Amino acid sequence: MSQEQIGPGVGTPGNPAGALPALVRHLRAPRRWRGGPAWLVMIADVDAASILTALASGASYRYDLIWFLALLTIPLFFIQEAAGRLGAVSGKGLGELTRQRFPRPIGATVALSMAVGDVATYVAEYAGIALGLSLFGIPPIVSLPLAFLAHIGLVARGPYAWVERVLIAVSAGVIVALAVVVLHRGFLPYSPLGISTAPPFFLLLAANAGAVVMPFMLFFQSSATATKGTSVAISRQSTLLGAVVSEGLMIVVVMIGAGIGASFTFSTYPEFARALVAGLGRYGAYALGAGLVAAAFLALVVISLGSAWGVTEALGLPRRSTFWIYLLESVPAVFVPLLFPQLVTLVLALMVAMVFILIVPGIFVGRLASDRQLMGPDALRGPWRAAYWASLVFVVAVGILSVAVYA
Repeated sequence: MSQEQIGPGVGTPGNPAGALPALVRHLRAPRRWRGGPAWLVMIADVDAASILTALASGASYRYDLIWFLALLTIPLFFIQEAAGRLGAVSGKGLGELTRQRFPRPIGATVALSMAVGDVATYVAEYAGIALGLSLFGIPPIVSLPLAFLAHIGLVARGPYAWVERVLIAVSAGVIVALAVVVLHRGFLPYSPLGISTAPPFFLLLAANAGAVVMPFMLFFQSSATATKGTSVAISRQSTLLGAVVSEGLMIVVVMIGAGIGASFTFSTYPEFARALVAGLGRYGAYALGAGLVAAAFLALVVISLGSAWGVTEALGLPRRSTFWIYLLESVPAVFVPLLFPQLVTLVLALMVAMVFILIVPGIFVGRLASDRQLMGPDALRGPWRAAYWASLVFVVAVGILSVAVYA
């Protein structure tokens, strides 16, 4: 395979780069802005799982959760900033650093948590594709195999120029689709500062917390920032901009969901389509469906090129193993949406679980980014270190509290 293709095993003897480094070297940002990895991972965070979670939040509680999504900008920034800082200073990704600086069983634990998070996220993305295409009358038995083939084909064989054009077009499509829907839907006279003691409200708090920082994001940003050679300052600026934009988009989705109706959360494929058409109109539902599919596909590509590479890195496997990681993680995820009819409920449960999956990689990012021997003067310390650990504890605490209340 030539250097003009993406796939496992791509690289040179001096730089045995896998799929992710190959991608980020060629996904060049504009000349005056070199924070591509941070921006890309933040836009990928506006994935099908996040969109469905925000839609369910709006459908169930209108604008009540907007304040919480705005608050989540803070932990999103500090956790992802530490991942970017780690890659910028060390020149290595989280998986490689974990394998090199900790005993093998610990590296295997990180890889296992990463793989579990990948599979859960893949399930959510394929569910989003199935739901989105169901609005156009395409049944899951057709849409899911086609999405799988397109996903694997792109990450395994796509030439750089094509991947770049696809990702840019897809990310732009997500933003345009959401903007079109909210303008079509209009703004409703609801307060953004609501709270409830009902267990479903706490469940949605946990789901939104799980959707805001997914484990694959830590692996992708650390590795991509290291490979591209982005500075700490540029990575930080791009992370801040991306955090604000991504959570802003989630607030837009909550506004869209406010007119759908709470029964949407427990809907099956046909009920999902009917609920969206009733709440948004046919054209608004079509635009949202297109945005949902685009967001899911973008996330599938980024997860594969980042997380699967990170798993092989953490385990010390050869680069050619990356393709098999794609398959092992993706194939089971394709079948779950076919077997579970209430996909929005499934996605919410997966996002709550994501809070707990985040604990292992989150702890290692914090420890490595605070290591002065590794990080030198750029190590997390003082207010930055306190903000990182407070952010991680906040996300996990929301999950624990919500599960305790809901149970």
